[in-house]
Amino acid sequence: MSYTFSKVNSSAATLTKNRTETSVVPASGMCVTCVDGCIGMCEIGKSAYRGHEVIYPQPFGVITTAAEKAYPVDYSHFNIMGTVVGAHGIEPDSDKAIFPAVDLTVVIGHDRGLKFRYPWLIPGIGSTNIAKNNWEGLAIGSAMAGTGLTIGENVVGMDPQTVIKNGRVVDTVDLKNRVKLYQAHQRDGYGMIVVQANVEDTRLGAQEYAIEKLGVQCVELKWGQGAKNIGGEVKIRDLKKAQLLADRGYIVLPNPHDPGVIEAFEHGAFKEFERHSRVGILTEESFAKRIEELRKAGAKYIFLKTGAYRPADLARAITFASKYKLDMLTVDGAGGGTGMSPWRMMNEWGMPPVYLHSLLNQYANRLQAQGKPLPALAVAGGFTFEDQIFKGLAMGAPFVKLVGMARAPIAAAMVGKTIGHAIDEQQLPVYVERFGNSKDEIFVTASALRKELGNGDFDKLPAGAIGLYTYYERLAQGLRQLMAGSRKFAMQFISRDDLCALTHKAAEVSGIQYIMDTDKEEAENILNGY
Repeated sequence: MSYTFSKVNSSAATLTKNRTETSVVPASGMCVTCVDGCIGMCEIGKSAYRGHEVIYPQPFGVITTAAEKAYPVDYSHFNIMGTVVGAHGIEPDSDKAIFPAVDLTVVIGHDRGLKFRYPWLIPGIGSTNIAKNNWEGLAIGSAMAGTGLTIGENVVGMDPQTVIKNGRVVDTVDLKNRVKLYQAHQRDGYGMIVVQANVEDTRLGAQEYAIEKLGVQCVELKWGQGAKNIGGEVKIRDLKKAQLLADRGYIVLPNPHDPGVIEAFEHGAFKEFERHSRVGILTEESFAKRIEELRKAGAKYIFLKTGAYRPADLARAITFASKYKLDMLTVDGAGGGTGMSPWRMMNEWGMPPVYLHSLLNQYANRLQAQGKPLPALAVAGGFTFEDQIFKGLAMGAPFVKLVGMARAPIAAAMVGKTIGHAIDEQQLPVYVERFGNSKDEIFVTASALRKELGNGDFDKLPAGAIGLYTYYERLAQGLRQLMAGSRKFAMQFISRDDLCALTHKAAEVSGIQYIMDTDKEEAENILNGY
């Protein structure tokens, strides 16, 4: 059995590799024989000539990245339990208890005013290029599906067309477009668009602007994410924009106003500036004050998102969310996904999902036993498919109502967009062309969408939105099948005993029963009653 969980010194994420790929020292990741004369293909070698650039996944703006670390316990160490007996949420009749009858809708909020067709959301896509370049598909696809979408940090500050007066935003282009795209395609009141804020967003008054000028009802405070424990960062390839962001108060490295730096940039010594956000410094007093400010500004629903910090911070997050009556708390486990985070930090920092989500369930039970109110909980950290969504909901039952996913929905939107371009250019690859050469033939949801929306509105849909919508349709059907197999026909019936732990370690961490102990007492009673 291997006890090496990390992959060190070479990764596709940093565009590095070992010279002796089959002979690598596990602890250091170095080639067993490091040879004088090597050009430096590994991360150490590349760092010798590109330095701090190699901290980050590459190339920026066209990729998302997730950690490669294999944790001792993850969601694959649990299986979903089925049964042949009964049905929860529907009449136990074989003609009625069919998987299409499973109800996936979720309702949350202090007034139960937020409703979702599916139990997942995108929990924060901000100012990275990969988010901006795919926003059309993400916003329209999410709105049509009736799921939640969060506009992440720094969107206002990064927009060169943002108008700022006396340090506060009074008009935007990017944020306005992101909000309006979602709102224009929302159907029957399902789903929600959320505007998140970090330190810089709060100083600029981004959420107040979104509430007052854009009609946003949901806002979210951001303590962090699972990919890193510092503020957000992006790469900037334009000197004037780097200078603008520095003037707006961001940390921009190297200093874009330094004459020597300007000269080095113009001569090609480096091609990208780094823009960094500040870390938040939490106090309960400042947190309470900010909640009061947002409510006075007209926020109808207030959320909190926290990352993979130490257990005491998770306790603070759920306690503050309870004490100040927030509507939802999202807890993001380590290593899930990012548009740009330090690569080693992403792999080696923070609480992994199963560990963090297990503690979250313990803390929620503790507060509930004390009679404290609880917000709806959402969990995130590398979820991609229906089995993982089921496990995340069951692990946190009955408190977890939604699962957060970002990297997988972005992938679906990007693939849809790419197929759309290939259709327009009549250059479809054989792998796709076998299904047809038009949107109606290639996307399996196209005929239903065309019938529902009408020809005119369907023809206007970007292919990225259809890609995301179709991916969500697959997740929904797969989740319904899993739930029907567990005889759970509505979301509120999913429970922790719908899972079993495949190892004693997984059982110890999670509190989920080890597979050989599952149903032990009930099985004994059945056998003894024969």
